[in-house]
Amino acid sequence: MIRIIEGGVCAARGFKANGIHCGIRRNKEKKDLALVVSDVRCTGGGVYTQNKVQGAPILVDRLNLADGHAQALIINSGIANTCNADGVEKAVGMTKLVEKALGIPASDVLPSSTGVIGQPLPLGPIEDGMEALVSGLGSDPEHALAAELAIMTTDTRPKMCAAEFTLGGKTCRIGGMAKGSGMIHPDMATMLVFLTTDATISPEMIRKALSADVKNTFNMTSVDGDTSTNDTCILLANGLAGNEAITEEGADFEVFMKALNTVTVALCRMIAGDGEGATKLLECTVTGAKDEAAAKTAAKSVICSSLVKAAMFGADANWGRVLCAIGYSGADVDVDALDVSFVSEAGRIEVCRMGAGIPFSEETAKKILLEPEITIEVTLHEGDGRAVAWGCDLTYDYVRINGDYRT
Repeated sequence: MIRIIEGGVCAARGFKANGIHCGIRRNKEKKDLALVVSDVRCTGGGVYTQNKVQGAPILVDRLNLADGHAQALIINSGIANTCNADGVEKAVGMTKLVEKALGIPASDVLPSSTGVIGQPLPLGPIEDGMEALVSGLGSDPEHALAAELAIMTTDTRPKMCAAEFTLGGKTCRIGGMAKGSGMIHPDMATMLVFLTTDATISPEMIRKALSADVKNTFNMTSVDGDTSTNDTCILLANGLAGNEAITEEGADFEVFMKALNTVTVALCRMIAGDGEGATKLLECTVTGAKDEAAAKTAAKSVICSSLVKAAMFGADANWGRVLCAIGYSGADVDVDALDVSFVSEAGRIEVCRMGAGIPFSEETAKKILLEPEITIEVTLHEGDGRAVAWGCDLTYDYVRINGDYRT
């Protein structure tokens, strides 16, 4: 049984966190520096952006996680530390500041940055803020929230989740925090995701778990079609739950995967629902596809369609845009054998059957599409393939936010 609990990255035993305003961001009301630390060295793994332009912290993370171990995360918001000649030097400098403050080897510290690309990252404010950052570390939910608030950029609300589960009679916990609002597109997005667990699991199985999960969660999430330069998802496991180590696939690994997926799906929905300027969370479910690949391709295409997103913003049941998106997606589907329905808390309405329109009440459809969470159901009648993708509507505010992002 998997149970949702509070605590975010502090839910698992032995993890502490904090977040402060150190001065990277001009707005003193916004936190801009976070720290997450384990009491003991952890096994760990990460997945990163597929963009060829990558933030300097990613290069340092890959190097420091090469041995499958780490103990601390330090994250700044406001500046991405990307496309700067001294970017790696600054990222390494962040790890050294943690080493100086806590005695944790710099090679066991993983840096991350998010914000504006191309601006130099000053280490002075980070160095000046380390004493307050470290002295404020704690394991309560409010400490997890402080860290979460410090990694947010255009996000309008925090994104945290945690779950409790059992492995071999031992109670284990996994928690996470995320940021992501714009520049979000499959193949990881300007999202930073940090996951912590007290389960005992080898680095190899962490990498396997993350790689498998991300394909069905973060890589199925899109806000605006832009794949970021700094996308990072890191999982640290300190083993303090005392379960027998997971070193291969089996029953325990399956339970761990379900717990991980519980947290990551929740974070995906939070990220999509808080897309820049968004008013609605969109979920596209595709069932009956020839295979999973076809279902994924179709679902992502619907979620990424600007015309579908605009129609959902206007509560317009323009199902033709859904078919259009599937038609150009490249998915191996029979467009003459698909059904489309719109679903929300206000009800469900079928609008297309076997690739053609059917009579439906526009008034009822409007009520359904005015809800804050909408599911676009696509049924293909061709096999057992299924997939889910998450996104949001496209609003006037998206242009406003990104038109003056640097100012």
